[in-house]
Amino acid sequence: MKINYPLACESWDNAELEAMQEVMKSGRFTMGARVSEFEARAAQWFGSKYAVMVNSGSSANLLAVAALFFVKENKLKRGDEVIVPAVSWSTTYAPLQQYGLKLKFVDINPETLNFDLNEVASAITDKTRLIFAVNLLGNPNDFNALNKIVEGKNIYLLEDNCESMGATFDNKMAGTFGIMGTFSTFFSHHISTMEGGFVLTENEELHHILLSIRAHGWTRNLPDKNHLISKNLDNPFYEAFNFVLPGYNLRPLELSGAIGVHQLNKLSGLLAERRSNAAWFQETFASTEGIRIQQETGSSSWFGFSIILEGDLEGKRDEVVNELTEMGVECRPIVSGNFANMPVLEHFDYEIHNELKNSDYLDRNGFFIGNHHYNVKEELTQIQKRLSTILI
Repeated sequence: MKINYPLACESWDNAELEAMQEVMKSGRFTMGARVSEFEARAAQWFGSKYAVMVNSGSSANLLAVAALFFVKENKLKRGDEVIVPAVSWSTTYAPLQQYGLKLKFVDINPETLNFDLNEVASAITDKTRLIFAVNLLGNPNDFNALNKIVEGKNIYLLEDNCESMGATFDNKMAGTFGIMGTFSTFFSHHISTMEGGFVLTENEELHHILLSIRAHGWTRNLPDKNHLISKNLDNPFYEAFNFVLPGYNLRPLELSGAIGVHQLNKLSGLLAERRSNAAWFQETFASTEGIRIQQETGSSSWFGFSIILEGDLEGKRDEVVNELTEMGVECRPIVSGNFANMPVLEHFDYEIHNELKNSDYLDRNGFFIGNHHYNVKEELTQIQKRLSTILI
């Protein structure tokens, strides 16, 4: 039986469309009051002091990494070492390369698909200044263990939470454990503002740096009293074009801010349906011979459903994916697979810590299918039935 099971679908209704019309009528299209409203709402929703909205989750990663180079004390510098998981998306790694950091790839846990924490602990040297934790496919890391690993060390913990909006660990939101946490609001993610993302932080100095770098490195968007410079309040003409940091234009549109406010209103309901689907997926797929599924840490927000082939299905991913595609099920690799195998690394300063055997196995035998904000239990049942009989 052929079904329609996409990787992602939109979560808008008339509220978002009406919000877009209001922006169009206003004549103010770039970053303004609606973006500010989204930032205030996002900070409140996730329990953080500050939120800075940008034009993508990739830009959120770039902005967060850049900000750590401009703090007054304990700033990062080129050549510092950063520990990263071998499985993530390209824009986890690209800002680190662009700022001259040395990446140290460590293996993943084969069950959670996040950091292998023993490998993280053994990878730390006196050159390690940053751990970039990635919460993969909705699943948070064990931050109690990570905090113990970095305790008393001169190491920042940064979170890439772009796939895991709404996940929690010990009743605390993923994306709020590190010095900063990054989020994506791209079409396929938990909420969608077309393109978009944001950075959360509790640190006021970093908040001011993020505000400046987001928009050209100028002072215009800074509060009068800030950590970067004494503003010339008597000369607004001068202050409007006073550049203090090497910045970018990562500003979001007012359209994205307006849409994002309505998407945040729906987020609890969207997450509840995803978790309901996930409970069904876990119950239905856990005992299916020949596949392994991701084990939850804390409370996952279930971005998608990973499937890793083993036993008689090991090495047969192409055949399995072709069968599911014929069935109408969209499939894709688990994020990027093992990124340490990518040819782009010829442009990186990096090393591989020990072996990446779990990441390599996932790279050859893993794929994932989508999860959604509506009931897909019947479709998941059909997929499981096909998997249980495939290639037998």
